[in-house]
Amino acid sequence: MNRLNQLFAAKKDNLLSIYYTAGYPAIDTTIDIAEALEKAGADFLEIGFPYSDPVADGPTIQNSSQQALDNGMTLNLLFEQLKDLRKRVSIPILLMGYVNPIVQFGVERFCKMAAEAGVDGVIVPDLPMYEYETLYSGFFKDNNLSNIFLVTPQTSEERIRKIDNLSDSFIYLLSSSSITGGNLSVSNSIEDYYKRVKAMELKNPTIIGFGISNSETFNKACQYANGAIVGSAFVKLLEQDGYMGKISGFVRSIRP
Repeated sequence: MNRLNQLFAAKKDNLLSIYYTAGYPAIDTTIDIAEALEKAGADFLEIGFPYSDPVADGPTIQNSSQQALDNGMTLNLLFEQLKDLRKRVSIPILLMGYVNPIVQFGVERFCKMAAEAGVDGVIVPDLPMYEYETLYSGFFKDNNLSNIFLVTPQTSEERIRKIDNLSDSFIYLLSSSSITGGNLSVSNSIEDYYKRVKAMELKNPTIIGFGISNSETFNKACQYANGAIVGSAFVKLLEQDGYMGKISGFVRSIRP
């Protein structure tokens, strides 16, 4: 079992994941932020690798990606930084980004270097399931990397079942089909979607993302899933002066 599987075996509810962009706000803060988040109590982390055309991201994460690129962040540099990851951070780590830079880097090389750095899984929102199954799944499995699939309110039950069969850690439930950074509002239709997925009794845990920004939205998400992911709200914190000293308080404000 990788660290993700160990986490989900040990803890079933109220799991908190935090997303941030590698190389933002400064080029050399990637591991410092990860260490601070672990000490603050986050259960696992998603480190985004920036891309120039982040179609699923709202303005906050788009801006952080552009700043990280302007700072000089690349996949090569990220993997160089991650060489020290497991000396300082023990919780599960996922990399999140788009398929284009991974393909340019080389999928097999990407998976190998991620595993060598101690990464546990990868989230690639625009990687088609068919391509993963037919071209890349072997690279992930050979390196003990979990590929995290996304489900939206429009995803059919048949596709969700297939995702569940292909998954080996957790399934990422998007709270909407919109971009990141909105507010989680559980309308009747969204609540029906959550209830529908929960009633399917999937073999993999589910984690809700998009729109989780405070304890209210975190607790609401945890009524329907095993935990939730905070992204844009934390990236906004990193815009503030003295952000390193504010990380612990931020995490406690989400899950006291």
